[in-house]
Formats: sequence, C-alpha cells, structure tokens
Amino acid sequence: MPPETAHTTPEPSVHPISARERSAIRMIPFIVGCALFMQMLDATVVATALPAMALSLDTSVVRMNVAITSYLLAVAVFVPISGWAADRYGAKRVFIAAILLFTLSSIACAASQSIAQLVVARVVQGLAGAMMVPVGRIILLRKIPKTELLKAMAFLSLPALLGPLIGPPLGGFLVTYASWHWIFLINIPVGVLGIGLVTYYIREDYPVTAPRLDWVGFMLSGVSLATLVSSFEAIGHQSLPLLQLLTMVAVGLACGALYIWHARRTEHPIIDLSLLRVPTFAIATLGGNLCRFAVGASPFLLAILLQVGFGLTPFSAGMITFTGAAGAMIMKFVATPIIRRYGFKRVLIVNAILTAAFIMLCGLFRADTPMWIMIAILVIGGFFRSLQFTAVNTLTYADLGSAEMSRASSFAAMAQQLGISLGVACAAVTMNLSMQWRGASALALTDIIWGFIVIGLITAASAISFSRLPATAGDNLHKTKSVSRV
Repeated sequence: MPPETAHTTPEPSVHPISARERSAIRMIPFIVGCALFMQMLDATVVATALPAMALSLDTSVVRMNVAITSYLLAVAVFVPISGWAADRYGAKRVFIAAILLFTLSSIACAASQSIAQLVVARVVQGLAGAMMVPVGRIILLRKIPKTELLKAMAFLSLPALLGPLIGPPLGGFLVTYASWHWIFLINIPVGVLGIGLVTYYIREDYPVTAPRLDWVGFMLSGVSLATLVSSFEAIGHQSLPLLQLLTMVAVGLACGALYIWHARRTEHPIIDLSLLRVPTFAIATLGGNLCRFAVGASPFLLAILLQVGFGLTPFSAGMITFTGAAGAMIMKFVATPIIRRYGFKRVLIVNAILTAAFIMLCGLFRADTPMWIMIAILVIGGFFRSLQFTAVNTLTYADLGSAEMSRASSFAAMAQQLGISLGVACAAVTMNLSMQWRGASALALTDIIWGFIVIGLITAASAISFSRLPATAGDNLHKTKSVSRV
C-alpha cells in the first residue's frame, strides 16, 4: 500500500441528522475555541503580572519567572499522552475533566500564599491545559464533517491568535485596576460555560480499544520536550548560564534521538512518527511550524519595540498590539471562500510571503510613525497570519481518517508547542547577536529590527515546504459527503 494512503480510513456513511446535531456542529468550534482561548490567554497574561505577584508573594521578579516555566514544562510533558487518554477514557470525559481541573487549578493559583504553592498550582494547570486543547481538537475532528472542517478551523484559529494579543493589555488592566489574582479568576466563568456547553451539545463517546501506555516513550518524549521548551524559554529571557543552557539542549536532543530509535521499534509509540508518511500532514506540520515562529516571536518583539524602544507603558503597548486581532476577526468571514477559490497550495505559498512581509514591516516602526499606519500594518498582518493558520490547521488533518485523529492531534500539539517556543528563542538570539556585532551591551532599535527580519525570513521559508504540496491538496475536504454524529 502506498505511504500516502496507508493512513486513510473510510468515512462513515451518509445519514440524516437532527436539528440538535446540526446545532452541535455549529457549536463545537466555539466550545473548543473557549478552551483554546483560556489556555492561550493564561500562557501570556501572567507575564504582565509578574512584578505585582512578586511583591505580593515577597520574592523577586526573576524568581517569579518560574510561574511561567513550570506551566510550560507541564504542558510540554503531558501533551503527548492526550491522544492516548482520549482513546482510553473517552474524549468527552477527558475534555470535561481537563476544563474542570484547569478551572480549579486557576482558583488555586489565585489563592496561593507562597511561590511554592503557586508553582504546584501552575504545574497542575499545565497538565490540564495539555489535555484540554488537544482533546478538544480531537472532538472537533471526530464530530465535524470534513465538508465543514475548513469553516470550523477558521473559527478555531482565532483564539490561538487572540490569546497572545489580548493577554498583555488585559493583564495590565487587571493588575492596574484590580489585583493580580484576577488574571486567574477570569478563567472561572469561561470554565463553567465550557463544561455546560460540552455537557449539553456533545454526545457521550465511549472509550475505544487503546493499547497500553508507552511508558518508555512517555519518559523520553517528556524529558526531551521539557528540556527543549525550557531552554528555548530561557534563551528568550536570558535566565540561564550558557553552560547550563547548552547542557539542557544537549539532553533534550539526545532524548529526542533516543525516542525516534524507540518509536521505530515499538508497535504503539506515544508519538506516532509514521503519521509523517502522509504527505499533507508532514508538509503542513513542517511548514506550519515555521509560520508559528511568528506566533511566539511577534508579540515578544512588539512588546520590546513599543516598551523599550518607544518608552510606552505595558498597557499602552498592549492596546496597540491588540489591533492585530481585528484582522484575525475579519479573516474568519473570508478564509473559506478564499481557500476554496485558489486552493490550499497556492494560498499557503503566496500567503506565507505576505505574512512574512507584514512581520518585517513592523521593524520599520519608529516613535514618530503615525498611529494609523502602525494599526493598519498590524490589522492587515493579523489577517494574513490568521488565514495562514486556518489553511495549515485544516490541511494537517485533510487526509487522515478518524482512527488517526487522536494521535495526529497529540503530534500537532507537541510540534506547535516547540514552534512557538523556538520563535521566542530565535528572536532573542538574533537580538543578542546583533548587540554583540555592534559591540554594545544595551539593546538598540537596530537589534529589534533584525529580530523582525529574521522571523519574517523564517516565515517566508515555509513557502518552500508548501511548494511540495500537490495542486489538489485538500480537495477532498470539498467533496466528502459524510456526516458524523455529535
């Protein structure tokens, strides 16, 4: 059997669905989007509140960075087992449990009286986040007919982009006018709403026959992802000595290599590398992750440019970067007709260049640049970036059958975590190299400009990966007639 067809399974036959099921099909992207938004917002909003949290918990701002890294580490370690958990215990059950645990751990974060208590609560929150988003995506992929997948992904891409944009201004507002505790307490109403919607709209699914958990693979992948994500995060914040940083990267790469060796000799590895035999999955994963460098790097670079370069307050800077969300919102209404009109391959190649161009244009901002010009560039750039992720996220699952969805969702979530972390690290390394080239010890506007240029070039390079797609890539999403029950 050819590799490109090895993972394709027949879709269920056509059958009529009720009005409630049609309503559920429309609601599932919103439900999963709420979970994704809650996780993405939480991952970015904490950074703004670190000084206030440090003062309240009687510690230093530098030590408070552990509140971010502990969360990222937990997410990185537990993401690979999300697909196995969904198969073993049922996706709906795991999804509800993850939302509940995320909400309760958010309350625990707000109630923390010491940094140790906060770290424990953040680790639990990271575990819940690692289950919540990939399993929610599994539900969407299993329940949404492929003919509706493009529209669903257009909606689902919004929270991933809105979270990093809304996080800084919202965090600044809450810390300034309320207290840092509210950055966690805002998760309560979202969590309650999410559980209610899942319970009402999504049918109970039942566990499938799942193999035993690959414990060796879990340990190897966990150590590899944890060390790599934490080292990339440390590069972005320059929080570790060089020798310790290099040691962590070496350990992460070594464990990753050992996992690859292990996965090739294991019948049911926790991260299924054989999915890379499906061309659309492999190309969308590689090219999409090059684009995702911008998700982590762009808010990071803009915050430095506006705050350090132009002297704006975190809240003012956040309100400017937030305008990019308007472009993402507009995209939701036009992504589907654009992709259907021009095809996935053409859209991904051309749009990668346009996305890269608007990232690099941000490097031309100056303190005297008219506000309307900055906002226009951010809005248009937000549109193209959101269109790119809608196309990538949809194409990733285009040629996979229902049996592969849980493993593919775990794989994609793991790759996305690495891509976003690498983006921040790459931007930070670029600025540091620019400073060393100038022989300077203080950051200058030139260094930030180089950060935008390098991230833009990496995003543009994704077009090379997308050029390997067949012209008909994703066409089956417009032809599938089957409907899944929800």
